[in-house]
Order: sequence, then structure tokens, then C-alpha cells
Amino acid sequence: MWARSRQLVGAPGLASRASRGGGSLRAAGAGCAGRRQQQRQASSAEAVLKKTPLFDFHREHGGKMVGFAGWSMPVQYKDSHIASHMHTREHSSIFDVSHMLQTKVHGKDRVKFMESLVVADIAELKDNQGTLSLFTNEKGGIMDDLIVTRTDQGYLYVVSNAGCADKDSAHMKTRLAESKAAGLDVDLEFLDEALIALQGPSMSRVLQQGLKDDLSKLTFMTSTLATVFGVPGCRVTRCGYTGEDGVEISVPQSRVVELTEKLLANSEVKLAGLGARDSLRLEAGLCLYGNDIDEATTPVEATLVWTIGKRRRQTKDFPGANIIVPQIKAKTARKRVGLVSTGPPVRQHTPILSPDGKVIGEVTSGCPSPCLKKNVAMGYVDAAFAKNGTSIQVEVRKKAVPATVSKMPFVPTNYYSG
Repeated sequence: MWARSRQLVGAPGLASRASRGGGSLRAAGAGCAGRRQQQRQASSAEAVLKKTPLFDFHREHGGKMVGFAGWSMPVQYKDSHIASHMHTREHSSIFDVSHMLQTKVHGKDRVKFMESLVVADIAELKDNQGTLSLFTNEKGGIMDDLIVTRTDQGYLYVVSNAGCADKDSAHMKTRLAESKAAGLDVDLEFLDEALIALQGPSMSRVLQQGLKDDLSKLTFMTSTLATVFGVPGCRVTRCGYTGEDGVEISVPQSRVVELTEKLLANSEVKLAGLGARDSLRLEAGLCLYGNDIDEATTPVEATLVWTIGKRRRQTKDFPGANIIVPQIKAKTARKRVGLVSTGPPVRQHTPILSPDGKVIGEVTSGCPSPCLKKNVAMGYVDAAFAKNGTSIQVEVRKKAVPATVSKMPFVPTNYYSG
């Protein structure tokens, strides 16, 4: 789970689409005056984008910066998108995810508070164990996806999406006021730490050189406080958004450049941007908030029932439970599925067709898979067509192209379980 926002699209062409979205298309006949105006507009647009503590570092290392969720972020570096993608699969890469919202939840009633917002069973988590969960609304829709970690330091550590940061923080603050009025002991602390992710099969060998503790004891979705390559006060969580073994490291802003440089000193490690991250997460079958899940989608439709704790299904005490829980048995009219095809790339909003040409759904994310050398996508289809192996069609450039419903992940994941 990393930043998921409607502004992140498939990797090849991402930069040009982000540029077009920023209003840089020139009207016919605009001439030099039009170009100057566009340059001023582009400069103004860049000025209002927020910058992570690594912004100058990205520029110095050839990062091509684009607007994403209100932030200026690197879409790629000097290497091609495909080269960066494959380097992550075969070695390891650093991703800047400092734009994400990091929150600490304090107080003796912190678990009760968090469970009033999300579908997970936070109470059952062990110390320093985390879980993917969902903020849901009273209509059963998904407001955001997030990771909640129950630390042994007396607080919950929460990481949620950059594109939903304002909405998420307002949502938590509203519930905080209600909880305090009801007498609960709980407080929120929004962090300004940087956050970087080191992802790939060589991650553990690279990172272990900078740790005193044995990294093999840190399994998938567990977290610890550590000094990393001489930088104290880092929270290291074994998780990520690529399908590979990896960690996210929350680090003081003043030391993040130093830590990134020390990681890059290892020849196994390269920088990677939004383009590679999107194709990596899609191969891993991971949802992008705003594309694949949103407030009009329930966890059952999104095939994310596994995020709902068994106890929570019984108590039905999370937002939207009266809508979501009955859907688990009754099923839903549509379902999120994976798709594979050959030929022209399948992108977001591509219509999904039945064998006889009837529209049965829509693609929410899609790209050519660098690993599989064919197109992969996910989207929603009528439930009757959701079985793996079902032959369907996708409409690309007004032509029907054969496709097959496929299980996800498309590429096997390599999460470390010990």
C-alpha cells in the first residue's frame, strides 16, 4: 500500500498525460505568446505543488518530475520505465513515498477509536504487527485503504494515501472530537517524517548492512524502531507496493537524504519513480485508490473481504457494516477481476465486453506487463463473467480484442514470512 490516487496512471506515457492534465496543451495558432503563457502557467502550477524532502535530490539525480496528488514526484529517472521495473524485480529500488499521510494514534482507547473507523480487527494484532485495512463510510463504500500497525510503544502507527490525506485527516479529526466528547482517552499526532521504500529481492542483504538487529526476524507486515546506517529514530516496516520483499522506512526529514545516499552506495540499489511503481503494483494485483476502489465500491465488490476481521463481521460495528456484511453471503452484482490480453494495451476506462459484444464492465487499471510480455489489467465485470478462465473481450480503439479473466497476482509475490 502506497500512494493511490486517480492522478497515477499507467507508466508508459504517464509523464505526457500528467503534463496534459496540467494544462500544457497548446491551442492551435497560439504561437510564441501562447508558449510564454503556457510556461508561466506551468511554472505557477509547479510552484503550488508540495515537495517532499527529497525533491532537490530527485532533480539532481535526473528525476523527471510530475504532479501527483498535489505533490511534485519523480515519474522516472535516467533509466527507462521497463528497465526500472525489471531492476526492482531482480535487484532492489528506492521509492520516495514521503507524500503519504503518517499518523500516530495515542491513548488507552486508541484501538477502540481506530476500530470505529476501519474494518480490521486491530485488537487482535500482536505488538509491532500491522494489517491492511479500509476506511469505510455508512453506505459501505471505501473511503481509503491504509496500513495500521499496533506498536509496542503505546501508539498505533497509521499510513494512508497522499491523494486522500486531507479527507482522511478530517475524517479522523471528526471522529476524534466525537470520541473525546464520549469520554474516550485518545489523541492524534500527524507526523512530518519522510518515508522511503526499499523494494526488491536484494533488499534484505542491502539493509542488513546498516542494521544491528537481525532482519530475518522482521517478517511481512511487522515493524520495529531502529538505527539505520547510523540514522536513529527510524521505523522500519516490512511491507510495500510492488509484490517483492521490501520495507518502508519512516525517517526524520533532516536525515532522509543521508540515508538514501547510503542505500544507493550499494550497486544493487537504484532510484525508481511512479511509472515503475504503477506497473509493479498492477502485476502484483494491488489496488490503486481512486482507480480500482473508491467510495462507490464496497469491500465485497472489490474482493477485499479478507481485510474484514472475523470478529468485526460478527459485531457489525464498523461504518457500513449493515450493507457490507450481508453482501458477503448474498454476493454482489459486480466483482473486481484480473484480465490478460495480447495486442494493443488496455487502459483505464476501457469497456469490457461479453463474447457477444455486450458491455459487462470497465477496466480500472491496465498496462503492458514487463515481466509477462502481455497486457494485464483489472476491472469490474458482471458477476456471471467473474470466474477465472472466462473468455471475454475488451474494446480498444473501437475494436473488440480477446481477453481472459485471470487470477491475481499476475506475477507471484515474494513477501517474506520467515
